[in-house]
Amino acid sequence: MSHIGSAAIRSDAWSKVNGETVYTYDYKEAGMLYGVLLRSPYAAGKLVRCDLTKARAMPGVRAAIAAPDVPRTLAGWSIRDTPLFARERVRYVGEPIAAVAADSLAKAFAAAEAIMFEIDSETPVLDLEAACQPEAPVLHPDWKDYIPAAGSDFPRKGNIAAECSADPGGIDEIFASAPYVIEDEFTSQRQYQAYLEPKSAIASYRDERYTVHTGHQFPFNVRDRIAQFLDVPTTNVRVIGHAIGGGFGGKLDYSVEPHAAALSKAAGGRTVKISNRRVEDLITANCRESTLVRMRSAVDAEGNILARDVEAYMDNGAYTGEMSYMASFPFHCGAINYRVDKFRANGKLVYTNTPPTGAMRGVSGPAMYAALESHMDHIAAELNLDRRAYRLDHLFNNGDSLPNGQQLDNAELLQRGFEEIEKIVPWQGRPKVPETLKGRGISAAIWLVNSLPGSLSLKLEEDGTVSIITGANDNGSGALAAGIPQIVAETLGIRPEQVRVTDPDTDIAAWDGGSQGGRTTQVVGLAAIQGAKELRAKALQTAAQLLQVDAESLDIIDGGICVRGDTEMRMTLSEVAMAATFGGEPIQGNGGAALPAVPYNPGCANGLLFPFFTSPTYHVHYAEVEVNPITGNVTVTRYVVAQDVGRVINRACVAGQIQGAVAQSIGYTLYESMRFAEDGKIIEDNLQFYRLPLAVDIPKVEYTVMETDNEEGPFGAKGSGEAPVLLPPAVIACAVADAIGKPINKIPITPEDVLAALDSGKI
Repeated sequence: MSHIGSAAIRSDAWSKVNGETVYTYDYKEAGMLYGVLLRSPYAAGKLVRCDLTKARAMPGVRAAIAAPDVPRTLAGWSIRDTPLFARERVRYVGEPIAAVAADSLAKAFAAAEAIMFEIDSETPVLDLEAACQPEAPVLHPDWKDYIPAAGSDFPRKGNIAAECSADPGGIDEIFASAPYVIEDEFTSQRQYQAYLEPKSAIASYRDERYTVHTGHQFPFNVRDRIAQFLDVPTTNVRVIGHAIGGGFGGKLDYSVEPHAAALSKAAGGRTVKISNRRVEDLITANCRESTLVRMRSAVDAEGNILARDVEAYMDNGAYTGEMSYMASFPFHCGAINYRVDKFRANGKLVYTNTPPTGAMRGVSGPAMYAALESHMDHIAAELNLDRRAYRLDHLFNNGDSLPNGQQLDNAELLQRGFEEIEKIVPWQGRPKVPETLKGRGISAAIWLVNSLPGSLSLKLEEDGTVSIITGANDNGSGALAAGIPQIVAETLGIRPEQVRVTDPDTDIAAWDGGSQGGRTTQVVGLAAIQGAKELRAKALQTAAQLLQVDAESLDIIDGGICVRGDTEMRMTLSEVAMAATFGGEPIQGNGGAALPAVPYNPGCANGLLFPFFTSPTYHVHYAEVEVNPITGNVTVTRYVVAQDVGRVINRACVAGQIQGAVAQSIGYTLYESMRFAEDGKIIEDNLQFYRLPLAVDIPKVEYTVMETDNEEGPFGAKGSGEAPVLLPPAVIACAVADAIGKPINKIPITPEDVLAALDSGKI
């Protein structure tokens, strides 16, 4: 019986249901101190004074530190622009100014309140476009001195933290002579990842090494950030991963880990725990960025897109993190899915006096696809063409290329996706019913799988089970809790429940690229097959010596080793493991993998830090909505997904990822709001006002998976956890516009937006 494609139960299912799982927020150590961060109440200003004298003298306070007490270094994933504590300036509401560690949480809070500080506040820079003007205050006057941590330098200046641009020439002339020129402007707000477990870390400093416990999606990344902040070699930092209470990209970069580590050193090595309160977590989270996208197309009478011009501004916040890479996505997504003859793009990542933005599921994709697909609807309307038919007439096919010159070998899956949706909910023969505000939308997407490498080690234990040591972890998708054990079990001929995966530990496991970009099942799965094959070969060789037969005549079936065709000649894996262990050579296997680089045109754009789409996947979504003309509320009444998955490893996990991603993206599209007041403070600063959708707001998500042969994945699998989040903003925006007969080019689409559009025709 094959384990591939089954709904094998997750290894962590019972402990989570029973409440036994220990998350970082729950983790404690004897004698532990409690840390609290003092954060800036101002979005911009000069830090005139920070006096820790009173705080340090308070009973129970074991350490109080600020910028002068830590190395004068800057850290960052893509560029080193971030201090551990604010020094001469504060740049966003919530920026750490100081930290204290005390015997109790109450004493730590009291000490933080006793810190005397003075900030000469200034008017914050909040508007993306205005921040790029020559007269705008520059948030980082020393930007030229910042070291690009991602390798060679890239285009940046003033408040433009990163820029990616492409101009093949001749674009303006095409627009001047085109029969049709269609223009649109789109905006989107930030989205908070809204994980259940706020960020937390426990750190200790002993023997000149830092040990940090954290529920993190990318342990090796947080290790490297701690080492940068504290100016020590990476080997002086050990990060131990715990169960993650949700992440969705929000726990890919550092949070309170380096502050806890610095406090421990200041407290003489005592263990220090820092846990964000919910409001603190929300206002400082590295959320999905807000955007401003302008898109225009030159089109001929048949609807062919002769040229397209895209200008995009993306909110970086006050510091960069990984966001430099995201400046490439307006270039990638501005002329994707559908054929465009000539394409010009400019993406600017902009510093603002707001909390730093960062990764969230489907990085930069949801807003860009909402802009692209709404624009395609606009073109179809101008030419009086059916929206679905127009897309199909200009859809990518095999051999077509992305803007970077990357040729697509299986773009035919886009056509198949439209066909699969048509089988479930036919587009034709459904005329619009007058006097009802009902609409529908259909959109496509091409997405990538993160290509960072992964590795693992497997050991055959003396009881016949298999233990896996890896730096990879499970962010809730089931990749490590179900998928990898199924892949190992299938390769070895054992049951998935006989495979155990340990928590990540950077001292023990080899480097892994973290739980992100749908990579874990695909990349670590490839490594798992490699390691399992090595372990299998060693187990068969050991058994062959014991049974005095050729290893080629042996097989592993149902957890036992037997001679093919002979039911009597059989050994248990436990017996083989025991013999190997006491023979001095335990049975182990190692595997490593990375997705191959893709041929592309390196001269296609300037500043292209994210150069190509690895192992592309193809998707089509459909939505139906109903709009209440009195309240402006939008209800999604039907949602259908056709998703390229390569091959399903665990069907329950795939179903959960599709349903969860669509629900999360519907929240982004219709409910969640994260706005800033003029002073730079977040208006929706708690979950009550942030407005996450409820279960009653989410429709049943119908889906069909498109399975294909994929040589770049384990048993053909591709990443499936990220892509379903991409298209809900696009299809819902198109459906709302269809319902009310007027476009709404912003995310989120609020009831006020709908009523304004109904009243004026445009917002």
